[in-house]
Amino acid sequence: MAIAYRMQVDNDTEFALWKIEEQADELYQQLQLNEQEKAYYESLSKGKRHLHWLGTRVLLRTMLNTTDYIDCQADEHGKPYLVNMPYHISLSHSFDYAAVMLSKSKPVGIDVELVSQKVERIAHKFMSKQELDFIDPQHKTAQLYMCWCAKEAVYKCNGRKVISFLDHIRLEPFTGEESGTIKAHILKDDINMHFDVGYMAFGKYMIGYVKGK
Repeated sequence: MAIAYRMQVDNDTEFALWKIEEQADELYQQLQLNEQEKAYYESLSKGKRHLHWLGTRVLLRTMLNTTDYIDCQADEHGKPYLVNMPYHISLSHSFDYAAVMLSKSKPVGIDVELVSQKVERIAHKFMSKQELDFIDPQHKTAQLYMCWCAKEAVYKCNGRKVISFLDHIRLEPFTGEESGTIKAHILKDDINMHFDVGYMAFGKYMIGYVKGK
């Protein structure tokens, strides 16, 4: 399967989705991996974890359009970065899709999620009362995923584990259309950061994406 969806966010920023229809061996053969990466791959449990890890890296290679080895590492907070290429990156996956976002100028964050009603049971864990009050009861599940994906994208863009979805990432009311922008803020101690987070429905999935300022 090739790229299922690709969006140019601005002049130097884009993201794409890859629908994972291949077997693990097919994806594996498209990659160049060093011994450490091969060992990590072998340590993953068989099934979706294998496919998600492979899928994000095949998509990354496809978007960068290179036959060279791609040295993709993770920092102390788990945020991925490229050692020898001038891009900020973010990776995500959910069930049948892998997602990658790239920018040459600023940190980025992306999240893709399969929409299901289970989010309603955990909404209080990542949404404040003020945020829950602006959710439309008629479209509760979809709008909660818009909010989750927005917060996850901001969290990944910031790249620090000490940020709480519930306590530190705040969202402003938004229209709740199938695609749009949500204004988000990280407020913690002396941190006061602002983001314009894009979101969009994609079939049964929701995507949130953001570029730092």
